[in-house]
Amino acid sequence: MQHLKFFSHISKSDVAIAGGKGASLGEMSKAKIPVPPGFVVLANAFDRFLEETDLNAEIKARLKEVNPEDTNSVDKASNVIRDTIHDHEMPKDLAEEILKAFDELFATNTPPAPIREGRLVAVRSSATAEDSAVASWAGELETYLNTTRENVVERVKNCWSSLFTPRAIFYRHEKKLIDHYVSVAVVIQKMIQSEISGIAFTVHPVTEDYDQMIIEAGYGLGEAIVSGQITPDSYVVSKSAMSIVDINVEAQTRKLVKSKIFAKGESASGGINHKSKIDSNEWVEIGSEGEKQKLSGRQIIELAKVCKRIEEHYGFPCDIEWAFAEGKFYVTQSRPITTLKKL
Repeated sequence: MQHLKFFSHISKSDVAIAGGKGASLGEMSKAKIPVPPGFVVLANAFDRFLEETDLNAEIKARLKEVNPEDTNSVDKASNVIRDTIHDHEMPKDLAEEILKAFDELFATNTPPAPIREGRLVAVRSSATAEDSAVASWAGELETYLNTTRENVVERVKNCWSSLFTPRAIFYRHEKKLIDHYVSVAVVIQKMIQSEISGIAFTVHPVTEDYDQMIIEAGYGLGEAIVSGQITPDSYVVSKSAMSIVDINVEAQTRKLVKSKIFAKGESASGGINHKSKIDSNEWVEIGSEGEKQKLSGRQIIELAKVCKRIEEHYGFPCDIEWAFAEGKFYVTQSRPITTLKKL
């Protein structure tokens, strides 16, 4: 497949073609870190799409019209570019490649238990400039959870167009990248319906203590934590002693979960575009359960060991996204921590 690679064929050296997220997931898969299986629609697919639709000139012209001091001009450029990408058809052979890979992803006879209930994937943007020395695009682009086969091609296009959200355009100006060509790959991996999820920093991001990691945990899908919509528990762990130093439990009133439409065995057809992002997921109230500690002491240490292993593999402090479902931890992303001042 010219425009796709499964994680098993991707390593940390493939940022230029798979983006920071895709290269990291491939690298961790090869290192036997528990990563949900998947593949990457390479950046050359996006480049080809722009070339065949003659959109490069249109995008350059719209970006030149942007005045970062004028939010209206940013919003206008973003809407025009994203609508234009949305309105152009995906090349037929590329769409067929994506669907073929989707089917291959679910062709195994014994998938892990958390993904046995349906053929659903997470679709994540992976900028080729992500985690580079110039700029870190982490958090600037879009992710679509609980995506069906019939929607996966459209959501790949939505991830492409998220390179031109107002936030991403502001980011280009801030990092002086407005004249640089930035491409984007798209990660497609089996969806984990996480009971608990969160983020881990293998170096304390506030005190910058290299012997302490912080694990944040909340109920439901991880996007709620990544986007700051819930306040998670936080646990401080000593890496040398592999012991818990501090526990801070936060009350959680709601969690993000897969929409009930999937629970009924139906598909989420139609209505999926870059302006309607979270229609395959929904918020549910969780009552008094949300006041409990999200991870047990044993689970905290189990996860800390996985995170320490990732840090040791890469040789630098890591910002890790994780999910827990049916008794097992999964790692859904790892990137360098770019905010540390100490060497």
